[in-house]
Amino acid sequence: MNIALVVNSKSGGGKGKRFGEKIARTLTQTGLHFTLIRERTLSETLITFERIHQKDPFSTIISVGGDGLAHAMFPGAIKYRIPLLVAPAGTGNDFSRSVGTFGLKAEQLVQLIREKSPANIDMGLIKHGDTEIWFGQVLSTGFDSLVNERANSYRFIRGKLKYVIATARELPFFVPRTYKITIDGKEEESGSMLVAIANGKSYGGGMQVCPDANAQDGLFDVLLLKPIPVREFIRVFPRVFSGNHIGHRAVQIRRCSSITLQSNAIAYADGERIGSLPISATVVPLAMLTWIA
Repeated sequence: MNIALVVNSKSGGGKGKRFGEKIARTLTQTGLHFTLIRERTLSETLITFERIHQKDPFSTIISVGGDGLAHAMFPGAIKYRIPLLVAPAGTGNDFSRSVGTFGLKAEQLVQLIREKSPANIDMGLIKHGDTEIWFGQVLSTGFDSLVNERANSYRFIRGKLKYVIATARELPFFVPRTYKITIDGKEEESGSMLVAIANGKSYGGGMQVCPDANAQDGLFDVLLLKPIPVREFIRVFPRVFSGNHIGHRAVQIRRCSSITLQSNAIAYADGERIGSLPISATVVPLAMLTWIA
């Protein structure tokens, strides 16, 4: 077994570095061969991974960081059919929440690799202009994307606090968008505060936007949030952490294998900025190997 131990030392305020060191010690103690990839930037990380893999192919990837690092490792894992284990050390950790590795210790993660076979899961494939982008959890547009935009502009505020502040500042001025939506070939128009296309259950650090989403059923769960007053939004919003929001009158859930969105809006996937609409996404069944705890 030749393991790529890919570490984002800065994730989680330094948690990535500490967790990566624990996993490295555990791999050494159990006699598993690994190559540590811990570069200064994400682009350097991907270049180093590709260079080493071409000389001595990896059989396993351990991604130690947040959803951003996992998102960046998806293309290589899918292209080369290398099983990817996500060791959660970021702020949101939603991919690891969906597959059950969230909260596991270094010893438990290594034991998972040693004793259990990886499973195939569906992945989403975005087409944005001439670019194709893989995502594992949620592709979204609307209010939450504007919150992300604002939060990313805060240079001196870290962690979840910046998203709380960004939400408070964005909500009073938010205007719902009109979306032209094509779901499995059927066109419609919808005024919505939020559209979330879910391959996995959660985003934003445990917000179960589509609690019944299943990354092994070949379908997206799509949430459409119809316009509601700000006061009602504030009252209903906390329910998203339990998934109870889906019973609200303004929430619609659809299921599909492909979707196209057009609007004056921007999109994010796995917490990463994708860009302005139009955008389309397709489920690719069982596209990636990962460990499900």
